[in-house]
Amino acid sequence: MKQTKWTLLMLCGLLIAALTACGQSDGKANKAAGNEAASSGKEPSKSMQDVKIVLDWSPNTNHTGLYVAKEQGFYEEEGLNVDILLPGSGGADAMVASGEVPFGISYQEGVTQGRTQGVPLVSIAAVIQHNTSGFAAPVDRGIKTPKDYEGKTYGGWGSPVEEAILKSIMDQTGADVGKVKFVNMGEADYFTAVKRDIDFAWIFYAWTGIEAELRGEPLDMQYVKDYTDKLDYYTPVIVTNEKTAANDPELVKAFMRATSKGYEYAIEHPEEAADILLKAVPDLDKELVLASQKWLSPKYQDDAARWGEQKREVWQNYSDWMHERGLIEKELDTDKAFTNEFLPE
Repeated sequence: MKQTKWTLLMLCGLLIAALTACGQSDGKANKAAGNEAASSGKEPSKSMQDVKIVLDWSPNTNHTGLYVAKEQGFYEEEGLNVDILLPGSGGADAMVASGEVPFGISYQEGVTQGRTQGVPLVSIAAVIQHNTSGFAAPVDRGIKTPKDYEGKTYGGWGSPVEEAILKSIMDQTGADVGKVKFVNMGEADYFTAVKRDIDFAWIFYAWTGIEAELRGEPLDMQYVKDYTDKLDYYTPVIVTNEKTAANDPELVKAFMRATSKGYEYAIEHPEEAADILLKAVPDLDKELVLASQKWLSPKYQDDAARWGEQKREVWQNYSDWMHERGLIEKELDTDKAFTNEFLPE
């Protein structure tokens, strides 16, 4: 039963992760990634080690560093022939935890939920240092603060985390989450849903927010991290499983050396990095990718000493918040949930 519960929660979390690509209703990016368009064109030597990393969702600018590391030959320099895959029906977390693949893209919520139920995931890098998600509404809805959520309709995916976060930030402004109407958005993207039957939704600004700017549809946005430090959690993260970390640490270090170079390149060269992502996934919208990459590149490392660095207090704060609200049944063993030991110095 515990495993079933974790899987259901993980799938809800994957739906939240889908917000990074909710502006893409046609699924073309999935097709492009499935065709492995990210190939560098270089022939791996016979001594190369085949390695797979599975994404959390459709390719987008959260993932640029991976495509850069592949295209620029950083993985090849480490003796790795890396395939970037889309998640299977069980999701990225399940694929990594089972050992089907050694690496994946996840999020702090999923790792926390999984580990408290015995799932052996370990976060080895924060892709972005601070939470760029929040609740967004078209400006004509007059939603300037969480107090304004009262009497409005929220479009979500039925995850218990959604209502818990809304309640958490509304409580701070003396607002009542009970006065919010919750509806399931289904397969509709944000832009369709706000024109149809909702007033606001949870988005990642780096993708959907930037798309709104390009569409000329301005948003009012409340970032969840601005209301409490406990909600400034890592999303997304790169994960491995305990067995890989313990039995093949040199593989993990090599993979992270190359991946770090990929994200560092994207930080320093956002336009060139955007071109690499577009080359890998040509059906993505060029204008959106470039604008998103320029916005997101400085946020990969932000105020951290190095890209990928994770702080214990971030893991502790969010897991405490989840436990206080009954989203996890027991406290997280924080020191086993993440590590910085595989990041290059």
